[in-house]
Amino acid sequence: MMAREFTDYEDEFEDDALPARRRQNGVRVKLRGGLPRSRGGKFAAVAAVLTVAGLCAALWMLARNAILHDERFMISSATAIETEGNAHVSRGQLVSLFGEDIERNIFRVPLTERKAELEELPWVAHATVMRLLPNRLRVAVTERTPVAFVRQGNRIGLVDTSGVLLDMPTDARGKMHYSFPVVMGLEAKDPLSLRAARMKLYERFTSDLDGGGEKISEKLSEVDLSSPEDVRAVVQDKGGEVMVHFGEDDFLDRYKKFEEHLPEWRRLYPHLASVDMRYERQVVLEMQPGTAAPVVGEQQAPGTDVAKPAIASAAGGSPHDKGAVSSRTAAGTHGAPKSKAVAKPVAKGKKPAAKKSAAAKPGAPVRRGVTETKSSAPPAPMLKADGESFWVHPKRSATEAGPGSSIEVKYHPPQVAHS
Repeated sequence: MMAREFTDYEDEFEDDALPARRRQNGVRVKLRGGLPRSRGGKFAAVAAVLTVAGLCAALWMLARNAILHDERFMISSATAIETEGNAHVSRGQLVSLFGEDIERNIFRVPLTERKAELEELPWVAHATVMRLLPNRLRVAVTERTPVAFVRQGNRIGLVDTSGVLLDMPTDARGKMHYSFPVVMGLEAKDPLSLRAARMKLYERFTSDLDGGGEKISEKLSEVDLSSPEDVRAVVQDKGGEVMVHFGEDDFLDRYKKFEEHLPEWRRLYPHLASVDMRYERQVVLEMQPGTAAPVVGEQQAPGTDVAKPAIASAAGGSPHDKGAVSSRTAAGTHGAPKSKAVAKPVAKGKKPAAKKSAAAKPGAPVRRGVTETKSSAPPAPMLKADGESFWVHPKRSATEAGPGSSIEVKYHPPQVAHS
């Protein structure tokens, strides 16, 4: 009996050692059940799964069919379409894109397609179309913000910062008030990338002018972006309008210099039309086409003598003029002037060397219909403004017409060179 009890104790010790080995080797867990091992059982399991899936699909089809044919989900009329965010685009323009969806089930409306059609409208930047159960749609649009007028042929339209051309809204014309300058240099035939680049230049130009908090851009009536190297703007003041060449940078600084000297220029040149502020040491003033030479009451500064410009007239055969005739027409353009056109003072007592006539040289070409004569304009005066002196040099140029016609003499911009 003692031996049996000892054997029982051995069994207990052996049982206590098993969990330790299991912890070392891991515990294996066996799940009961699983796929049937027989072929018939496997077929039965697959059939059961397919039956359940078929029932689910049938129920979904029945529910879908019931919903698509349920009149409660039908868009009855255009009044079931809500619109929001449209100020320049009329509600009629938005709802017209959903004409096919009237009396259609709300779940059959292609929302992605309608969204793309809405964003094709020029005034719409972004659009969202949502279903409102049971039978309504909501259309939310984000419109473009115009920043300037633009001349499109004979019509005036609008343009946003991305260069997108916008028509004047018909329905909102009486409600909206716009106060923008007219931007030149944007055409519908230009690629959008080019228009966007020019509008970025316009945004930088106006932001620089308004950087001091004076809202200078509100004084502009036109801004020409045709040349990115020379931004031109028409500035309005009490004396009228003046075209100002600002170049491509330092817009605010150049405007302040223009504003500082404008009263003096207005007094001396009542027919002032254009001012070129692109140069550091000189300013170019242009008179209105067809006006007489500017009359300046001040005398020429002592100690200097200035060469008089040559005039092309309608007289007979003439020597060839090499320096005094300008190529610009009577209408006048705002192209960049050449530095050689600036009159420079000569030392006292010295006169500029007279150019030899091309006709005096044998074999030299002769241009018919143009004769170099002596200018009757007064000598170029030296003006002073706020401690700065600058020379004014009026120029004339001839525009040659067809054979047998006379030469039309017009004044062109006087040069102003800061000394």
